[in-house]
Order: sequence, then C-alpha cells, then structure tokens
Amino acid sequence: MPRVKQGRRRRVRGLVLVLAAMSTVAYAALAGVGTAAPQVPPENVEPPEITGTPRVGQTLTGSNGSWQNGTTAFQYQWQRCGTSGTGCRNVPGAIQKTYRLVAADEGQTMRFRVTGVNADGATQARSDATAVVTSNQGPRNTARPTITGDPQVGETLTANDGTWTANPTSFAYQWQRCDIDAIVCGNVPGATGKTYGARTADVGFRVRVEVTARNSAGTGSATSAASGIVVPRTPITNARPTIGIISIRFTGARVYARVRICDDQARNLGILVAETKRRVRSASRRFSTRAAPRPCGAYTRSWIKPNRFRQAPGRYTITLRARDASGNTSAPARRSFRR
Repeated sequence: MPRVKQGRRRRVRGLVLVLAAMSTVAYAALAGVGTAAPQVPPENVEPPEITGTPRVGQTLTGSNGSWQNGTTAFQYQWQRCGTSGTGCRNVPGAIQKTYRLVAADEGQTMRFRVTGVNADGATQARSDATAVVTSNQGPRNTARPTITGDPQVGETLTANDGTWTANPTSFAYQWQRCDIDAIVCGNVPGATGKTYGARTADVGFRVRVEVTARNSAGTGSATSAASGIVVPRTPITNARPTIGIISIRFTGARVYARVRICDDQARNLGILVAETKRRVRSASRRFSTRAAPRPCGAYTRSWIKPNRFRQAPGRYTITLRARDASGNTSAPARRSFRR
C-alpha cells in the first residue's frame, strides 16, 4: 500500500507541473499581444487624378491615387471650386468615380476627393483642380471688338478681340467697308489680318472688323462698331460735288446702287437718279443723304425698277448726279446694262 500511495503522489506532482507549464505559455501569449505594433489609418502616397475634358456635357473620371497601411475601401466626392481651385463645395450626389459636367459647372474648376478607409480609421486626399470648365457651345461675345488707329489713307487700323466666354483658343478677322449713313457693310477681299491698312478704295467708307473666336466646341462671331469716315491724305477742294459709281447690282426687280460723293462742304445733299431705255418713257427719283460727306461719303440706295423697263428689250442706263444745298450739281456718272 505504501508503494501505491507513493505512485499516486508522483502522478499528481507531474500533473501540477504540466498545468504550471501551460499557464506559463498562456501568460506569455497574452503578454505577447500587448507588445505587438499598433494598427494605423490609411496613408495617401500619390494623390488622386482627374482625366477628361473640362467642358459642359463631358464626363470626368477620377483615380484613387496610391495608398498604404492596408486600405480596404474608398469613398468619393466631386467638388466645384473657384477659378483658382479654392473655395470648393461638394456637388450633391456626385459620389461616383465618374462625373458628367453640367451647366452649373461652367466657369468653375473641379476637384476629386477620395477617402481611404481601413479598420483603424479614414484619411482624405484630393486631386489638383481642373482647368476652368467651358461651355459645350462655341465662344460667346460679352464685350464687342474695338478698332484703334486713325481712319485715313495710309494709316494702320488694329483690331482688339473684345471679351469672350468659353476660353477661345484662336481668333480670325475679316475687315469690312460700311456706308456712312446706314450700316450696309461688305467684306474687303483678302483683308483677314489683325491689322488693316486704310487705302484709297476706303475713302468715304467707315471700316469695321468682324472677329471670330474659336475653341474645341465651335465658333462665335462679333463685329466692332464702325470707325470714323476714312479720309484722303490730301484735302478735297471742288466748286461742285463729285459722284462716282462704286457698284450697281440687281436682285430681282430691285436695283442697288453704291456711290461715292465728295464735296468740300460738310452738308447733306441730294442723289438724283435717272433711268432710261430707248423707246421707253424715262423715270427719275431723288434720294437725300443722312450723313454729310466728310469730305467724301459712300452711300447705297435701292429702288424697284419700273415694270416698263423690265418688259422692253434693249440697253438700260442708270445716270446718277449729286446736288448740294446751293444747287450745284455734279457731272453725271452712268452705267448701262443689257436687260
């Protein structure tokens, strides 16, 4: 019996040693948890970026950028900012990686904000601002083009572009001659530069420029106000007015006559028109200028050709004269047509 009791004591003592060892291991394991490195929120390494054209109607796409510290999820928010990229405000509902630009974005810049998330927190990072968002239409003029320079033969006139929306990338020019008393204008062939040299053919006309602005969405055009009357380099002196025909054209039964009248008196005068055709009763009419020649003026007048001239065959002649307030009358200027 004593040997039996002694064996039991040995077994109990061994069991106690095993339990003690297990307790030591468990304690060591628990102690190890307390000394592990702590977890941290995501950290942005490279910021998000935006691709796409910043124009109303176009779609922008944002990228996450690069992150570390075990980022498990991303959240997105598009922002509308001022032209310098500051003063940003969240765009309601714009929480996807893509965003279609709307009219409210025109004239603003856009940013893309990304929030990286893991079990230990969240961190935000933001893209650079886009260029200013432009309209989905061509440029629109908000302040008319202007002209600088002296409207005199031999002088140079310069076009100033005016002010435009939608960030034009280029401008084109077309110079025009206009009557002095009614803005009837026509393009000057080949005059498409930013500057224009006034020439003898411009005497008596006003000059203006049409500016066309262009961007990737289209074009828009606007014209300047007309210049002062283009004057010759030497003064005009004459005892009576002079008249010259610049052009006569027909649109159906309507006749358009453009003339240049010069006089040394800055007073309004009359334009006398006579229409003749062989074996047809002649017709006459009179027009008055609304702006006096200074010293010359270009004028366009139109009228309906009488039916009797349209029905009879033969040579149709238009004769024009200018008459001043004193009754002095110019030598005649004539054009004949087979009609």
